[in-house]
Amino acid sequence: MSREYHNPVLLQESVDGLNIKKNGVYVDVTFGGGGHSKEILKRLGEDGKLFAFDQDEDALANTIDDDRFQLINQNFQFLKQFLKFYGIRKVDGILADFGVSSHQFDKAERGFSIRFNANLDMRMNKSSELSAFEVVNSYSQEALSSVLFQYGELRNANAMAKTIVEVRSQAPIKTTDQLKSILKRFLPKMKENKILAQIYQAIRIEVNQEIEVLKEFLMQTPEVLDKEGRLSLISYHSLEDRLVKRFIRAGKFEGEPEKDFYGNINVPLKKVGGLIVPSAEEIARNNRARSAKLRIAERI
Repeated sequence: MSREYHNPVLLQESVDGLNIKKNGVYVDVTFGGGGHSKEILKRLGEDGKLFAFDQDEDALANTIDDDRFQLINQNFQFLKQFLKFYGIRKVDGILADFGVSSHQFDKAERGFSIRFNANLDMRMNKSSELSAFEVVNSYSQEALSSVLFQYGELRNANAMAKTIVEVRSQAPIKTTDQLKSILKRFLPKMKENKILAQIYQAIRIEVNQEIEVLKEFLMQTPEVLDKEGRLSLISYHSLEDRLVKRFIRAGKFEGEPEKDFYGNINVPLKKVGGLIVPSAEEIARNNRARSAKLRIAERI
């Protein structure tokens, strides 16, 4: 396994959160370089089992040679479906690290990083039809503005979208450098990288349908987790973290938690401990950990 592929964030804390049983069944839904999976396997006994999901074909090169381990080359939105395929109806814990892997950021041609020029791509699943090129070149001004505002939290979203639409009417926008150049007037020097990161994040979330996938995944977890089974979830931006926090608290994404006849709150999960963030030492070792937030929950 390439060490550069993935530097697992909050490794001990997230795996501790699973409260691993030696003979339990666990799922790492964001396998990447396998760092979290290897730590889970260290704590499992001979009869334990670990399933891992990753839709990125590059992650398959990191598979772990262990009879207790099964890597599934699929998006974690299909969690329940593929566990059922393997004869698993209940698991004792699920771990997810929703960040883009170091490998994906560092492979210039994938188009995830603001550091490199690349074709507009940003697909986590390289066989997916929707890429950043389609979003930038075919979405209406209104749809582009919505993507930039909702997923990038950009205040000039509409002006940015208008500029993109005007420029692409002359010729397609094909590369990340072209996109940067087109939006240069929205990138003040002191904030250039921050705003670019927000633009890239917005387009990436749309390309990979990350918010809808996250919702679909979370909705499946109460059904898949056994009683007292644990969720250990690492988010990197406020959109994800709000959904995770809300789902743990209310069992839904909008509105108030459901109540029974007597007014008691009826939710499937309870939070375990408080919010966990990386230590200063971890952030010094791995700058990509700086925005990570870990929340742990247990099936009631």
